[in-house]
Amino acid sequence: MFGLIGILWSFATLPSFWLVTPARNMSERILMDDRPKPGALSDILVRIEQQPHPVLLQPELGQAEALIRLRAAEEAIEQKPTDEADRAVAIAANKLRFGLSMNPANGFLWLMLYSVATVSSGFDPSNIRHLGQSYVTAPLDGWIALRRNRLGLAVFPMLSGAMQENAVSEFASLVDSGFIDDAAISLTSTGWAQRERLLVSLERVDIVQRVAFVKRLLRDGVKAAVPGVEIDERPWRR
Repeated sequence: MFGLIGILWSFATLPSFWLVTPARNMSERILMDDRPKPGALSDILVRIEQQPHPVLLQPELGQAEALIRLRAAEEAIEQKPTDEADRAVAIAANKLRFGLSMNPANGFLWLMLYSVATVSSGFDPSNIRHLGQSYVTAPLDGWIALRRNRLGLAVFPMLSGAMQENAVSEFASLVDSGFIDDAAISLTSTGWAQRERLLVSLERVDIVQRVAFVKRLLRDGVKAAVPGVEIDERPWRR
């Protein structure tokens, strides 16, 4: 009996396992702000929809689907009629709420719900609670931080004191973990108004990563006072 159950479970879940790699690759491209070819998002979403309950069988596939649907909704808002765009946003929001009903401790899904709400109706202070839940359930998660840090810094003055500390610590963790390009983008875009506080937070980051961060900024013509690092702009010193 147990052998039969195992075989049936394998047949039910094997297709979703085959989808994990392409879905993960697509979500990584989205995190890097890469624009997929026309039709690529819809193609992979069709394949995901053909699987029964991907969020339950493959949590990683459910997370990838959330990010892919968010990008699809963003593109619909930019390129399609209002009714189609609204439908895409509604589908993305419903998928996220279903995923959270199954796993309310998933910090990535909370972040995506905040993103969908922002995409659909612009900034609304009431939606910050979704961002807060993301920090509560996944305070230090590299996969989530790659997208969350810029979103958190964009509304920094509206965050509670604890959430501000989370956003600052997250920025320092990005640098310390070697996500230099992502941290540089966070600093020079949505985090620029908070640059002094963000740079001070790097004091406890590994010196090798601090130096790499300063060099990355200098390549973009940005000078930043990072604790313990002297700026030397001579090209043969880089």
